[in-house]
Amino acid sequence: MLNAKYRNSLPQMNGKTMLTDGGLETTLIFLEGMDLPHFASFDVLKTDEGRAATKNYYRPYAELARAQKMGFVLESATWRASPDWGKLLGYSTAQLEQANRASVTLLEEIRDAFETAESPFVISGNLGPRGDGYSPTAMMSVEEACDYHSWQIGLFADAGVDVISAVTMNYVEEALGIAHAAKKADMPVILAYTVETDGKLPTGQSLGDAIEQTDRETGNYPAYYMINCAHPTHFRDVVDNREGWLSRIGGLRANASKMSHAELDNAEELDAGDPHELGREYHELMHMLPNLMVLGGCCGTDIRHVAAIHDACNGHRKAA
Repeated sequence: MLNAKYRNSLPQMNGKTMLTDGGLETTLIFLEGMDLPHFASFDVLKTDEGRAATKNYYRPYAELARAQKMGFVLESATWRASPDWGKLLGYSTAQLEQANRASVTLLEEIRDAFETAESPFVISGNLGPRGDGYSPTAMMSVEEACDYHSWQIGLFADAGVDVISAVTMNYVEEALGIAHAAKKADMPVILAYTVETDGKLPTGQSLGDAIEQTDRETGNYPAYYMINCAHPTHFRDVVDNREGWLSRIGGLRANASKMSHAELDNAEELDAGDPHELGREYHELMHMLPNLMVLGGCCGTDIRHVAAIHDACNGHRKAA
């Protein structure tokens, strides 16, 4: 078993403002012209060309973080690399394990190349939902979700990642199962819920209720929560208050587009929005979220958006 560098003390939990990347999948598809069956970015790692493209994708983000003396969260390209999706893509269990490990190895190479004492690079094993990212189909019980995601979490723990991140969670039982599986593996976990244009989870549950329920049923086990795969205008009004659960939101990975999930699902062209407008919206959200410490993007965002977010938010909270 490899020794995780920051597993016991994540820099973002100790006052270090961190950057992370943007929309890996939308960048590879729309900007690099690559084919991602079922939106599975890990699938490109099976070729030298795909591996090089993925490495080149991360490079400008790593350079930005290092230049600005900020930390960086490296998310593995494994959002679709869980058993059901692997089977759908024709991967055997052994091949899927190899793909997950290859993604972590690639991140280790990037960390070795760019990390400095002032810019710690955290490696995150990225999990996605078992079903559709936008719609809570084939919903599992907490126990079923724990069982399903334990395989990938255990693999990441053995591969030496620092933290588990589960993103685009669209119903609370799956997030709870992941939290329980991470706890069993003695791994810190970050949970990112997605919301619709009304600021609620696709199930209709409010974001605050989902976070409070998750904390209540896991003994506050998640290190923190994120919001991802939604535009700031979709959830700004939801976080514009002083409710206690807001202190548990530590990261934002917003979409570039203001379109709904249904509209994005049917879009044939990339909607990159306005990077500078997105940056201003992040700056506004920092005033509402007292513990916001990880800044990045999701669908449609690229290095332009993350650079604009950094520029808009730089100085609001000085990097440690």
